[in-house]
Amino acid sequence: MSGIYIHIPFCKQACHYCDFHFSTSMKKKDEMVLALAKEIEMRKSELLDCARSDNEIIETIYFGGGTPSILDVSDIKLLIDTVYKHFKVVENPEITVEANPDDLSPDLSFQGTRNLFEEFKAIGVNRLSIGIQSFFEDDLKLMNRAHNSAEAKECLEFATKYFDNISIDLIYGVPNMNNEKWLQNIETALSFNIPHISSYALTVEPKTALHTFIQKGIIPQPDDEVAQEHFQILVDKLSENDFIHYELSNFGKENYFSKNNSSYWLGKKYIGIGPSAHSYDGQSRSWNVSNNSLYLKSISENKLSSETEKLTQTDRYNEYVMTGLRTIWGISLDRIETEFGKTYLDYLNQQAEKYIEDHLLFVDENILRTTKKGKFLSDGIASDLFLLNLE
Repeated sequence: MSGIYIHIPFCKQACHYCDFHFSTSMKKKDEMVLALAKEIEMRKSELLDCARSDNEIIETIYFGGGTPSILDVSDIKLLIDTVYKHFKVVENPEITVEANPDDLSPDLSFQGTRNLFEEFKAIGVNRLSIGIQSFFEDDLKLMNRAHNSAEAKECLEFATKYFDNISIDLIYGVPNMNNEKWLQNIETALSFNIPHISSYALTVEPKTALHTFIQKGIIPQPDDEVAQEHFQILVDKLSENDFIHYELSNFGKENYFSKNNSSYWLGKKYIGIGPSAHSYDGQSRSWNVSNNSLYLKSISENKLSSETEKLTQTDRYNEYVMTGLRTIWGISLDRIETEFGKTYLDYLNQQAEKYIEDHLLFVDENILRTTKKGKFLSDGIASDLFLLNLE
């Protein structure tokens, strides 16, 4: 089965840490929605299964961004309907919309007749991913989030009345966030009985406002040791509350893993719709131009402005190593030998040996996994297991 990711390239304002593609101008919103629908149609034969001579079935539809909740519900409905029109979709697909609390909050008084949560459910959305990031006002201001702490809590109070499948994002390693404050963030999230939490260390990306502020000394540099402490607090606290740490940054209760994200880590095919969106067909990756105007122009001319990279066997090995170490599924040594050959297996075993000795990796039933101690370091460990220039 496959998935479709739809990138909504608009935000109310720029978060200081974000380097994703988006625009704060909504002038071309309507034109963009129609272009996204047209791209879906243009790519209707892209997931062709040669064995059956028809398209693979779509299991997930994911609206990411940017800020998808900035769109009207009718816009999201149009895009969902377009997917159903041109692709085969499973009976109960996972349909996720990323949302910010401030986009959900204006309707929370219910003084009018509009209920945004019911409208989402009516068009088939069955999962919300809400960008909380922190429940503390000073953190939200540092990040330049559009919502405040009260809106974050109010949003979850109402969202949980209408949706069972909810994920929230939290950021740790924020300057001036001590361990107690981070623990309060986690406990506040748990108080709403959220079944899925995605949590990331604050990362300083080039050309972001955060990077500039740190260079100028306005904001202190995030401390890696503090981030590691926060990570261990997160792992321990969520484990105590029956969350499964199924991917480095993702924690879900049983039956609440993100099907969309899991498909990426398990190497399933997906189509990325919209400017900057990436796609994967099992053998190659492609990505659309990261420019709204150029994207709109190419779609209007019935063309896709995108680039494609054919993955070599070594590329696919490296990707499997990276995703495998980040997840509870680990790296199957049998699969390495079967799919990539003995040379790759011998190299992996040789490179992994020192991490096994340091109790950062272990092998169980011929699966290579990170230990609890090694989880936070999995990306760095994976890079040392990569194989370069074999082909």
